[in-house]
Amino acid sequence: MKLLLDSSSSLLFSLLLAHLPVFTSASPVPPRRPTDMDKLSNQTKNLMKLTQELLREHAFDSDVEPHRFRSLPEMSNRSANDLTNLELKPTLSQLHADLKLYEHHFEWLNRVSKKHHHPALPKLVEMIREMKSLSNLLHRQMLRVEAPRLTQATPSLPPHLPFQFDVLQSTHELLQHFKLFCDWAYRAFLILKPKVTAVQ
Repeated sequence: MKLLLDSSSSLLFSLLLAHLPVFTSASPVPPRRPTDMDKLSNQTKNLMKLTQELLREHAFDSDVEPHRFRSLPEMSNRSANDLTNLELKPTLSQLHADLKLYEHHFEWLNRVSKKHHHPALPKLVEMIREMKSLSNLLHRQMLRVEAPRLTQATPSLPPHLPFQFDVLQSTHELLQHFKLFCDWAYRAFLILKPKVTAVQ
């Protein structure tokens, strides 16, 4: 009887061991590395946040004279419905061309702001740095999917701004316009992500 009990106990112990999950030997699942499209959407979101902070910090009470900048990308004709029909290569190319245009405009604003000691200057420098980083990352993604680089348009910049009031107005208009671009570009990158995965 004792031998039978010992055998049964050993068998039960072996079965328990066999079904016990080996947690200690299991290696944790490594976190998913962000793709370039993830980085593009995240950097665009950060740029939009910077833009919104500048708009809050330097709120402009009076009406801003529109259309100081005649060579900015046209945003009024881009709707939410357009996002559903985006094509990968043309959209990446256009976003890159648009971003380079904004970069030229903000570099101009930075130079003008230095002359008038504009208080927004430190964050303008940060914005330009982030724009260049985003532009380089976007160009790298374009190369991967063989999207063409569009011919760079020559920006039409306002004439010399004699007063700080003019600089404030120009800053506000440019930031408002760029905020719309960032919002649209962020959504576009999210929608284009599966299309990039499909061609790589």
